[in-house]
Amino acid sequence: MRAEHHDCMEIGIYSFAELYPDPLTGKTVSAKQRLDELIKLAKLADDAGLDVFGVGEHHRLDYAVSSPPVILSAISQLTENIKLTSATTVLSTEDPVRLFEDFATLDLISNGRAEIIAGRGAFLDSFPLFGYDVGHYKELFEEHIELFLTLNSEEEVITWKGCYRPPLNNAEISPQPFHGSIPLWLGVSGTPESAERAGSAGAGLALAVLSGDPRSSKPLVDKYREAASKAGHPPENVKVAVTGHTISKTNEQAIQEFYPYHSNYWSRVHSYHGIHEPLTKEDFERAAGKETALFVGSSQQIIEKIMHQYELFGHQRFLAQIDIGGMPFKKAAENIERLATEVAPVIRKETSKASD
Repeated sequence: MRAEHHDCMEIGIYSFAELYPDPLTGKTVSAKQRLDELIKLAKLADDAGLDVFGVGEHHRLDYAVSSPPVILSAISQLTENIKLTSATTVLSTEDPVRLFEDFATLDLISNGRAEIIAGRGAFLDSFPLFGYDVGHYKELFEEHIELFLTLNSEEEVITWKGCYRPPLNNAEISPQPFHGSIPLWLGVSGTPESAERAGSAGAGLALAVLSGDPRSSKPLVDKYREAASKAGHPPENVKVAVTGHTISKTNEQAIQEFYPYHSNYWSRVHSYHGIHEPLTKEDFERAAGKETALFVGSSQQIIEKIMHQYELFGHQRFLAQIDIGGMPFKKAAENIERLATEVAPVIRKETSKASD
């Protein structure tokens, strides 16, 4: 059965399961250890009463998860209530039929807890790996969304034709999800066109707000809601999730402990895109300031930042990325505990009041 907080904000976590060396020890855990620990983190989150657990999809040796539905299926057998989502599925290079059937299977074995956050991804490795032309980057994404929505329409037999895969002629789609369809969110970081696409499709908006002033993301949420309204989607389907890097301790401890991992994470991601400027400690402290989107500080400071963003976006879900940059299991587990026991109860109470 799904964990539901209908009248207040959902609080969850997600991981990309990086295989980066710990910047303090130089140690890199094996893929086997990382996956074992990822499952343990999900179990901790479920036991602590968090609402959502997500895993990202990457096709590189420095990440441990290439198939979110496989790892989420393993997690489903050890958890009871927490929703299980990709974060994100690289939809441009996924066959939508295979994706739908994999997550429908996960949905059945988890008693209806499967969800998908779909996006374009930060890397292009999956294009040559699966035989897709990166020159069709945009067109593939749009066509795959269209096909997935058709598959997700609660019809068991589908006829469909596109440009980049063979057509479907009275194709039987099996199995069907536990609840008839799979909740779909589209991941958006800064492109108005992407926000409008999510609204027009009737999907949820998963907004990555990782740095800077969160007010700069307000136009994206507005465009999303305007597009959803124009397309005639019911308000209950128009949902916004905010994702962000998060660590909760005392303010000074959080800054001291998180900086090496945050710097390690971004230096590796940026190097892929040809950016080799290091993140200084001063840069990080500014990025973690009171008015910014980086959730680093005491539990009270995290609460204040989430509520500030809630006033801006009126979102229904907050997802914290809590184990970046080679962070060891123990620190990630402590982060989950603080989020669940010190932050989530206050946020749920405050957002429930706001909806009364």
